[in-house]
Parts: sequence; structure tokens; C-alpha cells
Amino acid sequence: MDDKAVLHHYLRRTREALLWKLEGLSERDLRLPRTPSGTNLLGLAKHVALVQAGYFGSVFGRPSPDEAWGDDDDPNADLYATASETPDDIRDLYARCAAHADATIETLELDAVGEVPWWPADRRHPTLLRVLVHVITDVSRHAGHADILREGIDGATGLQEGNDNIPAGYDWPGYVDSLTALADGVEAAGAGPREEGQ
Repeated sequence: MDDKAVLHHYLRRTREALLWKLEGLSERDLRLPRTPSGTNLLGLAKHVALVQAGYFGSVFGRPSPDEAWGDDDDPNADLYATASETPDDIRDLYARCAAHADATIETLELDAVGEVPWWPADRRHPTLLRVLVHVITDVSRHAGHADILREGIDGATGLQEGNDNIPAGYDWPGYVDSLTALADGVEAAGAGPREEGQ
């Protein structure tokens, strides 16, 4: 595969990994905030969809109808589904934005230059290569958030359903207990920051 195909492959794979974290859960579980900052699974999917709509839409002169996601009254509007947005609505949005992103990536060369008006002036005109790397990084970060949230809900892990990357039969409670004891022991010993090489 050429460089663009490799990058595109990893974008597709990562966004698929995030999307499957929504499967098989109740709507409440999908919407429920799981961190002090309100991170929730449905909101992660909505955010990732809209990030792709913006970066692979007007940035490259290919506007998407799904780009209008800002809300001056609520800066976090892209991080949760409203009461009128169903999980299926968010899945449909995700699919539309992914298809639009794919079309942009397939149409343009890696050296195509776009304009990101919300970036600082000295970096406002990136190539498709730079935008692809930026978006892959963002999607990967949020897929990692989704991994942790989903594991906390029902223990499901991995890149895709049925591929959890976790050894079967492992004593996870014992492992967690040993890590907790290690952390507690270090704190009890009063260990401060370690010097390099220790």
C-alpha cells in the first residue's frame, strides 16, 4: 500500500474500533457520563464524527452538511447526544461523516493544501497528510477513552468484538490487587520522585 492507503487504513480501523464500543448497551449506558468532565460513549462517537466532517469538509473545499456543529451557548454540544438525538441518529451521523471523509481522502493527494481557520496563522494551511495524521491521532485518543469507558461498564475490551486481546483465565482481580499493593507500598515508604536511572 502507498502512504495514503496505509494512513487511511488506520483511520478506518480506529473509528470502527470506537464504534463497536456502542454495541449491545442500553441507551442510558451510552449516554451516562463516566468521568468528572462528562465523557460518555455516545458523545465520543458524535465528536469523532463531527471532527471528520470538519477536517475533511470545508477545510479542503468539500463542505459536508454535517459540519454545522458549533454552539455558542454550549461549547460541549459536540460531546453528548441531545434528547432528540437517538443512538441510531449518532450511528448514522458517524457513517455519513466517515463516508464524506473517505471520499475526500480518496479524491485528494497527500500534498493537497487546505485551510483550517481555527488553527494559528502559521499552521493554518496544512496538507492532507498533516490533517490525516492529526485526525488519526484525535480519533485514536477518543477510541482509547471509549475502551476504558466500555471496560468499566461490562468488561468488554479490544479492537473489535470477539478480539479482546486479554489472556483467558487470567486472575485480573489478583493482578489489580498486586498493583494496588505496589502503589500503596511505594507511598507508605515515602518514595519521592526517582532520579533518572533508578
